[in-house]
Amino acid sequence: MSHSATPDRRRFLGTAAATLAAAPFAMSGALFAQASNAGAGAGRRGAHASFAALKQIDAGVLNIGYAEAGPADGPVVILLHGWPYDIYAFVDVAPVLASAGFRVIVPYLRGHGTTRFLSGDAPRNGQQAALATDVIALMDALKIEKAVVAGFDWGARTAGIVAAIWPERVKALVSVSGYLIGSQHANTKPLPPSAELQWWYQYYFATERGRLGYEKYRREFSKLIWQLASPKWNFDDATFERSAASFDNPDHVAIVIHNYRWRLGLAPGEARYDALEKRLAEFPVIAVPTITLEGDANGAPHPDPKAYARKFSGRYAHRLITGGIGHNLPQEAPQAFADAVVEVARS
Repeated sequence: MSHSATPDRRRFLGTAAATLAAAPFAMSGALFAQASNAGAGAGRRGAHASFAALKQIDAGVLNIGYAEAGPADGPVVILLHGWPYDIYAFVDVAPVLASAGFRVIVPYLRGHGTTRFLSGDAPRNGQQAALATDVIALMDALKIEKAVVAGFDWGARTAGIVAAIWPERVKALVSVSGYLIGSQHANTKPLPPSAELQWWYQYYFATERGRLGYEKYRREFSKLIWQLASPKWNFDDATFERSAASFDNPDHVAIVIHNYRWRLGLAPGEARYDALEKRLAEFPVIAVPTITLEGDANGAPHPDPKAYARKFSGRYAHRLITGGIGHNLPQEAPQAFADAVVEVARS
């Protein structure tokens, strides 16, 4: 899950405050109307069970697997999933955006699905800078100059980093749970006991027992996280198994364990990312147009929207999505997520 620190790692709450900023984005134009009414069942949770045939492309240190939908010449949207999730978090979002005229790219993050390292000797590195650099490498490989980037959990952090560090490549941003850029130094500061309790799996992963446990029980572990993070989402076994298959990636456990150990300063990063991590440790302001989203039943640790609003200096709005929506917001409320993408893209 995302759960990184806000600039001073202040407050992590069980549910977001019911904050709704005055919307500065115009919900007008044919594109928005089309997205909201893109065919029978469009935007309905569970309306789709699959993507078209996946594609693969060499990008940076990876051969990245990704789904693609929509016209090849449409404005680009890159949708980024989190952990323990995968591209199927967007299986009902992508058709809505494609019908609205967007070219939709949904990549498997490193360590997930069909994404593989090009070299067996490459470090299985899950630090935040590495994941963000993967997105830029993918855009370069696909010859995408600029895109809307949108995501949740690890994907929200990654999208936020891309928007903060490479704003010339980002048209706009949609981020579930807001500003999630973190630093190892900020993560040395302890939280109140009730907040630390929600991080149990992070401390478990810091041990060899935790690594072995996740290796052996990755499906059971991931299903538990789904249940805790989205307590009102009654997903079925078929929905879970579609995503769980991506955890069979041979690098999955190594990437996940490194991600959480790196956050706590228990595992080193790669020197190639030191300069980028130094910039991220300053918690850069994000200037591109942004909409942040939060579910009203998010059971995972996440910051109070009031704590990160000042980190967005461009046109900005926050939306609380009601109806028992948990951590996996795009899969639980696909129409609301798609609407945010369309709206911010037209700003």
